[in-house]
Amino acid sequence: MIEMYEKPGKIVSKVRGMAVNKVKENLKVCDLVEFVEEEIKKLGGEPAFPCNISINEVTAHYTSPLNDESLLNLGDLVKIDLGAQVDGYIADSAVTVLVGGDKVGSDDLLPEVEVEFQFKLIETAQKALENVISVIKDGVELEKIGNIVEDTVNAENLNPVSNLTGHSMDRWILHSGLSIPNVKGENKHKIREGDVLAIEPFVTNGVGRVTDMKEVYIFRFLRDRPLRMVQARKLLDIIKQNYHNLPFAERWVQKSFKGHQFNLAMNQLISSRALYPYHALKEKSDARVAQAEHTVIVEPDGCHIITE
Repeated sequence: MIEMYEKPGKIVSKVRGMAVNKVKENLKVCDLVEFVEEEIKKLGGEPAFPCNISINEVTAHYTSPLNDESLLNLGDLVKIDLGAQVDGYIADSAVTVLVGGDKVGSDDLLPEVEVEFQFKLIETAQKALENVISVIKDGVELEKIGNIVEDTVNAENLNPVSNLTGHSMDRWILHSGLSIPNVKGENKHKIREGDVLAIEPFVTNGVGRVTDMKEVYIFRFLRDRPLRMVQARKLLDIIKQNYHNLPFAERWVQKSFKGHQFNLAMNQLISSRALYPYHALKEKSDARVAQAEHTVIVEPDGCHIITE
């Protein structure tokens, strides 16, 4: 099974590094998103979900809408969350980058204290990820993972985001049932050899909770529903055929679905619960958040990191 995951894992690892190198002040967010998604395709995969570019207090589930004009600004804390799938086998990884973090010392660049604090967020998320990966093996209880994340983060006087978790994955299924905790709590479920897990701690100096924003740019097919609009039925067929049960970006189907009634069709699919909407999420106290993530496959005495 590992070999089925190695190709998307290698794609994600390579594209993640390319995306980090592309981050700069005044880069359009949509250009970064589309760069990641196109590079995944060039390397023989397909996006397993829309590339998420979540900035500062925005924590997850932001991807560019069509004609997004937003820019990366000096000092932004940028979370790049990307996934690739090959024949339904998924790899998922994330990294956090500080825009202009190498620019310290003058009035028009970033002050040193700000850089140090934000690097602390980034480094703590990475340390929590590494500490968890070091103990992953067959038979480990999920509560041990949550304990490690929270202890690692609290040791730096920071907080994990308690209502975001990692997740198990299966073929064509991004979230296949298991939630991998980032905080302490009783959970005696044991991970087992062969489990495919996305480990993803989120770190903040805020209250450590996320809440829904009004923006929704990512959706997932849920079920067939009786639909009165011909355009809605056609749109749902396109979604099922192209994305299966994986999340997709609204802009993807806007580009392929011609017609002025697109918004009406999407609204009917959402209201009928044919689609699941992923609201963008932000930290409840508007504090900045860093994220680190790898996909691992559980082995008898350790794990195989496919996105390293």
